[in-house]
Amino acid sequence: MASKRGGWGRQQFRVQPDGKIRQSQVVGTYGPGSMVDLVADAVVIGGLDFWRDPHSHGVVEPRLRDSLAEKLSLSGRTLRLENAFIQPPIGDDKDPTRRAGIQALEFPHWFVCQSPRCRALVRSNGLERHSGKYVHDCERGREMECVPVRFVAACKRGHLEDFPWSSFVHSDVPRCAAPSMRLNEGATGDFAEVEVVCACGARRRLSNATVPEANPSCSGRRPWLGSEGKEECGERLRLLVRTASNSYFAQVVSALSIPEKQHELVDDVKSQWETLKVATTATLPAFRTIEKIQRAIGRHSDQDVLRAIEQIMSGATVEREKLRTAEFKQFVSAVPEAPGDLPAVEDKFFARTCALNVSKEISRVVLAHKLREVRVQVGFTRIEAATPDLQGEFDLGVETSPLGLLTDWLPASEVQGEGIFIQLDEKAVRSWEDRKPVTDRGRQLLAGYEEWAKSSPGAPPFPGMRFYLLHSLSHLLISALSLECGYAASAIRERLYCAPADDPTPMAAILLSTGTPGTEGTLGGLVEQGRRLREHLRRAFDLGVLCSNDPVCASHSPKGDLVERFLEGAACHGCLYIAESSCERFNRYLDRALVVPTMGRDPATAFFSERT
Repeated sequence: MASKRGGWGRQQFRVQPDGKIRQSQVVGTYGPGSMVDLVADAVVIGGLDFWRDPHSHGVVEPRLRDSLAEKLSLSGRTLRLENAFIQPPIGDDKDPTRRAGIQALEFPHWFVCQSPRCRALVRSNGLERHSGKYVHDCERGREMECVPVRFVAACKRGHLEDFPWSSFVHSDVPRCAAPSMRLNEGATGDFAEVEVVCACGARRRLSNATVPEANPSCSGRRPWLGSEGKEECGERLRLLVRTASNSYFAQVVSALSIPEKQHELVDDVKSQWETLKVATTATLPAFRTIEKIQRAIGRHSDQDVLRAIEQIMSGATVEREKLRTAEFKQFVSAVPEAPGDLPAVEDKFFARTCALNVSKEISRVVLAHKLREVRVQVGFTRIEAATPDLQGEFDLGVETSPLGLLTDWLPASEVQGEGIFIQLDEKAVRSWEDRKPVTDRGRQLLAGYEEWAKSSPGAPPFPGMRFYLLHSLSHLLISALSLECGYAASAIRERLYCAPADDPTPMAAILLSTGTPGTEGTLGGLVEQGRRLREHLRRAFDLGVLCSNDPVCASHSPKGDLVERFLEGAACHGCLYIAESSCERFNRYLDRALVVPTMGRDPATAFFSERT
């Protein structure tokens, strides 16, 4: 985040940044528009227009760029060819300056006095700031510290503003000329006891604001985009706790870097497009004297490069496979491993098929010794999370909040790691899908999904039974692997490859991977465990057969569920739920009864009918 610099004349003083966030966290958890608590303040992370000097940290991933460019164009947004993805800027703690880092804006503007006898609600412009903290002079000259109020107002379209305290407490009485309010939170701090009180006698419990219909209309403010970010909005405001998990849902799309020989020429030209777009037969040799240009196109002839430039200028699109379909085909075509076969230093993708006879339900195991994953944030939502499709992409419609107003690039991070690719036998999956107990269970899960979809406009289609199977198996294997591979379960991520039987490329596979941003890779602990997959499948089988919450967990049906767990079957914190950093779907679309036999269920419902 941005630091402060000021001074008088030539004398400069430097202050450490107001806060620090890891570079990889800015792409997701603390992206533009998210709210962050500082030591004595609270801020909203500024949009891409407020990033300082980001253009020297580009991330290249042509497959993902072309896919997102097409999606963004449908919503009226553009993505440039060169430097389409940029890493968040890095600040220097030894030399903090406003010319580097990310600007953040103070939010909310309302503060609460910490004095138990005061508890005044005061805007920041009505407070004094001493030693970096806001203080309130309320106890006989004694200055009491003030902290940001923990409640704000937001809408489903991502807009954000201060909660309208004055209009809220005076909703049933005439508003006084000079409101003087305080926030009483009760002895326990329980939400039901929180009450707003005005000096005029008006008072109202904050629980009344939990009904959206009773709240005012949203004003369309987007403070992370600056003063020009405001837009029209017809939604009702909702009360939101700043630090609640539903205050920010980042929409992150990722792709693995896989070799695509047929697209190398066009991709290399696009990587230096701002220079090469004006190249001609006469000037191209001169451009080749530039080191970065020669590094990009040195292996291609002048004739091929000029032909590629003409193709791009004409607007001709490059036909590519969908993101996960292309990766799936790359994995299933991996050559068998051979003794002494090791990845080269420059390789971004190195995978070999392992000769394992695990079980009749698994057709292929591929050990990915080297993986490069590029993660790009395309937007975010509040209140409700947007669900990606089976290719891991989002519908970037009106519900998605933009990260910047005038930018044509997106924030990205790259992760180097390793993984295990496990493909289920397609014939076995199709046979399992046709079983009567499975179709009966599918109708129950579909009924729960339809109940959830009623209150979730724009929900994606029902993912199907094979998705529930793959997702549940993935979670069981992550828990089993974490006990042996040396990585915590939260460090292992899933990547699901799912497409129905009638798709041109039916898919039923999972990739379990681990990696770290900003490093050259991992230590191979996860890949080595792939050779012992049979043992891990047995452990996963045992973990899924019996849950500590059985028989309640095993008998759960999402249809008409009173606690509104509409997207889960037999799944809970005792068996299938894992860290959300590892899960692609917020621990939804899970049912262990589809993977292994469970209490009270027909054993034919399980894909793995017996322990391998």
